[in-house]
Amino acid sequence: MRTFKKTILASVLIAMTTSIWAENLKLNFRSQSKGGADAKVKTERITWKPEKTAIIVCDMWDDHWCKSASRRVGEMAPALNAMLNAARAKGIFIIHAPSSVVDFYKNTPQRKLAQKAPFAKAPIKLSTSPRWGTAWCWTDGRREGVLPIDDSDMGCSCKGEKCEIREAWKRQNKLIDMVKGDALTDNGQETYNLLAERQIDNVILCGVHLNMCVLGRPFAIRQMVKLGKNVALMRDMTDTMYNPERPPGVDHFTGTDLVIEHVEKFWCPSFTSTDITGKESFRFKEDKRKKSRK
Repeated sequence: MRTFKKTILASVLIAMTTSIWAENLKLNFRSQSKGGADAKVKTERITWKPEKTAIIVCDMWDDHWCKSASRRVGEMAPALNAMLNAARAKGIFIIHAPSSVVDFYKNTPQRKLAQKAPFAKAPIKLSTSPRWGTAWCWTDGRREGVLPIDDSDMGCSCKGEKCEIREAWKRQNKLIDMVKGDALTDNGQETYNLLAERQIDNVILCGVHLNMCVLGRPFAIRQMVKLGKNVALMRDMTDTMYNPERPPGVDHFTGTDLVIEHVEKFWCPSFTSTDITGKESFRFKEDKRKKSRK
């Protein structure tokens, strides 16, 4: 009986530590009005409870059919991993979402955690429109119009001959750790189950690629916003599939900034990893612009 009481007391103390004494997240959200060139930028400091917050890591694969895209993911992965370590320390729930390669992790605790979460009925019908063998939330023309970059060629930014489109990925990038308490899924319903089980209302998206998967996957921005979640994009921990030879004819990183602005206007605010890590935000080495929009 005494052992039982000690166990109960320990559980209560842990709950108190995470729910009462855990330090709240202070996030500097940037959003924009829906005007064109005259769009106004708004920055607002928002407080979120870490235990009510999840970070979803989108499609940070081990390889990519586009060599330049693969190179940038490899460069970003260590910084993203450091951010996740800082987020876990704050009590934020981590969901790894490497689409189409979840079977690689079928026997892992992270995969089983997602599978065993009890079913939760979503307030709306979840996306079921197939694309590349998975559900997809297509561009909502009534809400957002069209994207500010032309990615109709799939966005290979390699100079000269473009890379052959193929499914090059087999697992999540090895530089990103998965630890006890993390979950892994690419399924919209499983993602919703995990969030409902933990009563999580705040969802942060990071990973690649913003104009495609980070917006369109069944666990990503469009779906989460339509589910009524409080959604934010970590804008320095993302990239796009954009070929500068296509409209609007800007460099790759400016193209990414244009998509970030699009998200800030029509879907959700953004912030940088600095708010989680306390360190300088991530920037690609190839980004030689004197002043970026980060």
